[in-house]
Amino acid sequence: MPGFAELSVASTWDGTAIGPDEQVHLRLNWDERTLTIEVDAPFHDDPPPSSWRLWEHEVVELFVAHGEAYTEIELSPLGEHLVLRFQGYRNRTEARLPIEFSSKVDGARWRGVAEVKLRHLPAEPWTINAYAIHGEPRRFLAWAPGEGEPDFHRLETFRGL
Repeated sequence: MPGFAELSVASTWDGTAIGPDEQVHLRLNWDERTLTIEVDAPFHDDPPPSSWRLWEHEVVELFVAHGEAYTEIELSPLGEHLVLRFQGYRNRTEARLPIEFSSKVDGARWRGVAEVKLRHLPAEPWTINAYAIHGEPRRFLAWAPGEGEPDFHRLETFRGL
């Protein structure tokens, strides 16, 4: 079923509010075939990734779940991207799924647009969470915060749209 949502990653992982200049904004649009993700985020100029482990660098992540099945979409300001599928907590079943992604750094912010085929996502209705990571020391930001050490795979932090 087609849909639309806007999210603001506006707190640290543990729920501490962050200023507007550090917030990440996501716009999600989906139809019968494709999820489009528009990113508007601050650019922190972290060193570029040297491997596919984007979560160790500056990245915006969207997790889309239904029950125990979930897809992780990672987007970098420098154009790197990664899509992974899981069945159960951290039980990866597929890696490096196809995605269309473009990004552009414009001064202190970057913008990106990603398109992911719905066949790479779990069935609707979805629960989701969105995150951003950057800096040294590492900053872990969340749309729906959690408790304890940052762990973006904790499905209990995900929320419905």
